[in-house]
Parts: sequence; structure tokens; C-alpha cells
Amino acid sequence: MSNTFSDSSQIAMVSTFSELVNTDFKGEMNALCWYRNLDGDFNEIVARLSLKENITEVSPEDLIALELSEKGNIARDIILNDLQLLTDFGASPSLNLLKCYERDDEFDFISTDVYSFHVDRSPIATDTFLCTYHGAASDIVSNSQAEQKILIPEIRAKLKELYDGPAEGFESFLKENYFDLHYQLHADAEPINLGLGHLWRLAVDHPKQQVLPCIHRAPIENEGEYRLLLIC
Repeated sequence: MSNTFSDSSQIAMVSTFSELVNTDFKGEMNALCWYRNLDGDFNEIVARLSLKENITEVSPEDLIALELSEKGNIARDIILNDLQLLTDFGASPSLNLLKCYERDDEFDFISTDVYSFHVDRSPIATDTFLCTYHGAASDIVSNSQAEQKILIPEIRAKLKELYDGPAEGFESFLKENYFDLHYQLHADAEPINLGLGHLWRLAVDHPKQQVLPCIHRAPIENEGEYRLLLIC
């Protein structure tokens, strides 16, 4: 197993899907990794799919319709099995062919797009699952190595300039505009890249959560290369 993962107090390693969904987050540990070295040619699948927009959702039927080599078939079976495992678990997985996500460049001092380190929030108890099969992979970082941007004095001051309302409504304004979900890394922070083929479960901010939510970000895509990402 990768020392990068197993040496981190933020990450717990598992070897089955059952362990992935049944292991409780605790303490500093808010990311679970089903570590896998996958066979198959995922690049072939990406090459055979058609990108209709910057993000195209790929259905199981789209995958099944592809004419693939033996290695491509192996890759397809892995993806279909992952989709089925998550669906049977009660999740709603989505397989995305990605050129890029939409950028938020409205302000020069804070961004709320997925390229910014952020946490996910849900009104109900849930987790984020993701697996990158091809292309650049996401990063996570320990909560001790980052700070909420809304707590950084100069950023908070600029947000207060944006806000036009009573003082008691400022915190609600931050939450409604998702500013409170985004983080700035400390100078000595060491993000961990999630790699290819591993299925991850990340803690989400919700009312029943017992740990801090997992801070993560989408990667800058490699030039001329699409990502193939399972997420839910």
C-alpha cells in the first residue's frame, strides 16, 4: 500500500467495498481509501466516448454500447461494477467525462469553485464517494493544515464590504453564498493526491457528522487530457 496514504492520520485504508461503507470516521480520520491497482485500459474508454459539453455524464448504457478491446472490456466491467455497488448501497453515483469545471472568478480574493480547497455540506447524513479512472486526480489536505477563508481577517473584511444588510445576518450571508466552505492552506501544508483507481469515501459536513469534514479540491486538468471520474 502507498506510504503516502497509510502514513497519514487523516486516511484509513480498507480492502473491500463493505469495509469502505461500514468503517466509521473518527478522530482526525475523515477519508477512507479502498486501495486498488486496476487492470484495464481506461484511456480507451475515454477515447471512445464523446464529450458533448465541458462535463458529460456517461450512463451505463453509453458504456455498454462501446466497442472495446479486451483491456477496454476489463476497464468497463470495473466501472460498471463500481456503479452497481454504490447504487445497491443507496447512493446515486455519476460517471463524468470532464474537460473542465466552471470557474468562479467573480472576486480576486475568494473563489467558490471546486478547484478551491473546500468541504461538502449536506442537510442529511451522507458521504462523498469518488474515484478517478483517468486523468488528473483530486487532492485532500488535513484540517490542521488549512484555515477557513472567512476567518482570515483581510478576506473577512472584504466580505463585509460585499455584504449589504444587518450585522446579525452576516454569518447567514457567508453560508448562503458558500464562502464558509472554502479553505486556505497553511504555508507548510502538504496536500495528498488521491491517485488513480482507488475508491474514496470523504466525510461531509452534516448535522450528525462526528468528525471534521474532509477538505478537498478538483485538480487542474492536464493539457489535452480528459478526466473520467465517478462521484456521488
